[in-house]
Formats: sequence, C-alpha cells, structure tokens
Amino acid sequence: MADYETFAPAPFTFVVMPLVLVGLLAWGTAEAWNRSGVGRAAARRVAILTATAGAGWMALTWTTARSGILRKWDRNPPPLMFLVVAIVTLAVVIAHSRLGTRIVATIPLWVLVLVQAFRLPLELAMHGMYERGIMPVQLSYSGLNFDIITGITAIPVAFLTATRRAGPMVVAGWNLLGLALLINVVTVAILATPRFRYFGDDHLNIWVTYPPFVWLPAVMVLAALAGHLLIFRALLRTRAQRSTAIGRAQTN
Repeated sequence: MADYETFAPAPFTFVVMPLVLVGLLAWGTAEAWNRSGVGRAAARRVAILTATAGAGWMALTWTTARSGILRKWDRNPPPLMFLVVAIVTLAVVIAHSRLGTRIVATIPLWVLVLVQAFRLPLELAMHGMYERGIMPVQLSYSGLNFDIITGITAIPVAFLTATRRAGPMVVAGWNLLGLALLINVVTVAILATPRFRYFGDDHLNIWVTYPPFVWLPAVMVLAALAGHLLIFRALLRTRAQRSTAIGRAQTN
C-alpha cells in the first residue's frame, strides 16, 4: 500500500468520522432514553454503555486489521468475509433491538435522514485516497461508486421532511436509493479484493484491511446500513400510526 500522511485531511477522515458516528450513536441513545421518560441518570448509563461498546468494536477491528488476519486471502472463506457478515448482523441487530425501537419512537425522522449526510465528506475523502494511489478508482465517484449522491441529497431531504414539505413516500424513495447505492459500492469493494480480482491486479482493494481504514466498513458502512434500516422502521411506524388514526376517526 502506498505511503500517506496520517494527519492529512483525507486519511484523517477515517479516524475522525468513525469517532463522530459512535458519538452520535451515544447521543441518540441518550436522547431516546430521555424522551421515553426513564430519567437522565438511566439515559446517561445507557449512553455510556453504547459508547463503550462502540469503542470496543473499533478497538477489536483495529487490532484485527493490525495483526494481518484480514489479509489471509488464501483461507476459505477469507477472514474479511467474516467481517462483512459481522457488519450486516450488527446493523440488523442495532436496528431491531430495544435501542432501535426507542430511536425510531423518539428521534424525528428528519434527524435519521440527516445523519446519512456523513457520506458526503466520506466520499470526498475516499476520492482523495484514490488520488494518493491507495484505493482503486472503482471505489471512488470517478469509478463505480455513486454513494456520494446519498450524502448530497440527505441534507435537502432532511430539510424538506423537517418542514413537512416532503412526506414519507419521498423519504422511502430516497432511502431505497441510498440502500441500493450502498449495496453497489460494497459489491464493487468485494469484487476488487485479491480473492476475486474482478478489476485486475492493478485495482485491488486491500487498503481496508489496514488500520485505520478498516473502520470504513467496520464503522461507516455499518452506520450507513443500520441507518437505512432504522429509517425503514420509522416509516413503517409512521404508516401504522396513520392507519390507527384513520381507523379511530372512521369509528367516531
């Protein structure tokens, strides 16, 4: 892998952004518990536990990448695939856990949408890594990665949702697009690994097996996927509430 300066803007993004996302999750946890009426002390405890779990996951993935285990491409299946499975599993668990239930019940939908705006600076940083010769072009917006669209559109969609100028159908359409773009870039990333070499030996995706770049899939892809699942849950909850309200109105 090409040399780089850790504190240059693009590489440093892969340190700062995961920390920000874990912080946002801890904040969201505290807000969700506060708004559910359990009290500030209980909310603080749960937020600390969430932050600790997030820090533990970051430490585990950093250590695993640093050890070189993720670069054992001759193993069946490659260790990186276990990380991919763990990321998907954690995203589903977070979205459908007690935490996810309280978040969709208390945190406004527009906030959940706005969080996905982190993908804009992330994609800019990824393009910077491509320009440094660290990441293959296919994973940038100059190649086959169009996830920057999600980051750019998250801000106006969140604003329109917050001001009630866009309804659930707009959010649902945007969320489906964002999920599709996320699946696309993850697929490209897997195909570019040394196990598949789909884009040739000059375009191998090995950089995410080194720290801190392992936090791109381990934290940022995880956050994006869990975020989409939470938005779908929030939309279903809104739909159920509207159906209940209509039913009550018709009964009365």
